[in-house]
Amino acid sequence: MKIGSIILTGIAAVAILLIAGIIAGSGETTHENKIRVAYFPNIGHAIPIIGMEKGIFENHIGADTKIETKLFDSGPQVIESLFAGSVDIAYVGPGPAINGFLKSENHNVKILSGAASGGASFIVHPNSKINSAADFTGKRIAAPQIGNSQDVSLRNYLSENGLKPVEKGGSVIVLNIPNPDIYTLFTKSEIDAAWVPEPWASILVLELGGKRLFFEEELWPEKKFASVLLIGREEYVQENLQVIKGWLESNQQTIDWINENPEETRIIFNQFMKKTMGQSLSDSVIDESLSNLEITSDPIPNSISTFAQRADSLGYLGRHGYNLDGIYLDINSNSQTEEVFTTHD
Repeated sequence: MKIGSIILTGIAAVAILLIAGIIAGSGETTHENKIRVAYFPNIGHAIPIIGMEKGIFENHIGADTKIETKLFDSGPQVIESLFAGSVDIAYVGPGPAINGFLKSENHNVKILSGAASGGASFIVHPNSKINSAADFTGKRIAAPQIGNSQDVSLRNYLSENGLKPVEKGGSVIVLNIPNPDIYTLFTKSEIDAAWVPEPWASILVLELGGKRLFFEEELWPEKKFASVLLIGREEYVQENLQVIKGWLESNQQTIDWINENPEETRIIFNQFMKKTMGQSLSDSVIDESLSNLEITSDPIPNSISTFAQRADSLGYLGRHGYNLDGIYLDINSNSQTEEVFTTHD
């Protein structure tokens, strides 16, 4: 069975579990001796996956606090669950983190730590003659859902190269579709290229013969940008500081272990995929995906600010500008950091 087909089958199972979890957790407000963490079943979320599978988080948190994990397949669903009080902390991309902060009551959603940098690429179909942005005219280019990290990056890239999507009067056809559907259209030669995260980027290259035109980090200062962040509801964090401190210590310990043990990381991740999705990925896909990611606790604040500016320029953050003052929460000083990012119309 092909890698993409494996994930397509598994993602449906995750969606069913997700819906059931949201229904069961809606309105839940009791958090005593429990921490509920959300993450995705993909390689960019290696920290919670490896940390949970190895028992690192459980050992730090202690037997008195139950860890309840919840798998998701999109950032907006995670934010909805945070708002509903059925998730306490979560690993998500910068787009959902920013939107969660801006839309939550009293800016209750905060960034606690980084989790990953990089891990997205622009992949060209083997039958498409795209060698640079000059070849984009008339092409069908896919990215995941509107407003997610890859969508913002793609649309910003178009703008920087003097291009526009068709709906804005331009010549590039931008398709916003889930990653599994991108895989399907790529298979059928119905798209020319895609801006996608790992492991999908490596799947398109290794399984379907796609050409990696560039890594997204090549477009960022110092070749770094936050792709996965750890966020939390401030209310829960302030009421459970020791639990959160234990989680952050585990977060860093897991990062160190992953970076020191890439082969064992691959084995554990594949065991997780087998257990969760029913099938594992190939060693080559996992190794390639991991090599294209930096697992780090650095949230890379400059990239968060830049991402917000780009999202705002695309009209994704509303009509009245935005203010990211207080988006980071420093639990060691029990106060918010002094970093201020403000933009107004």
